[in-house]
Amino acid sequence: MIDLKRKFEHRFQVAAPIEAVAEFHGDTRALRMLTPPPMLVQFNDVEPLGEGSRADFTLWAGPVPIRWVALHSNVVYLKGFEDTQVEGPYEHWHHKHHFVAVDAQTTLVIDEIEAQLGAGVLKGLVSRLMWWSLPAVFTYRGWRTRRALEFGI
Repeated sequence: MIDLKRKFEHRFQVAAPIEAVAEFHGDTRALRMLTPPPMLVQFNDVEPLGEGSRADFTLWAGPVPIRWVALHSNVVYLKGFEDTQVEGPYEHWHHKHHFVAVDAQTTLVIDEIEAQLGAGVLKGLVSRLMWWSLPAVFTYRGWRTRRALEFGI
């Protein structure tokens, strides 16, 4: 059997206190803001971030709907949280969001993802295309987070 496990890490700094970064990422509206065009996100049922909370949404890649359901765990204010896909294109997806105070006005955001690509033709193709887009997606997320927190836009 082929091992399809993958790891991805992205880091960026934002000129904002760790409290602001944690609150921004804990807001359910952040997912829409952090989804790069041309993708759109449609909320099916997204609960406020908390231990065991559920996020059920559909990503639209043009006319292609990608249903995603994730459960949140290890939610620790000012430290971060994790989400694990329970339904979606991957066989396994675990995403850790870490927040680290660099100083009183600067925060380092670290995203770590461990995934196993989807099985089958459709899930395999979708998960690969999504995986290959992660560097661009997370570059956009860093830019959008800085824009929101540093400039209020």
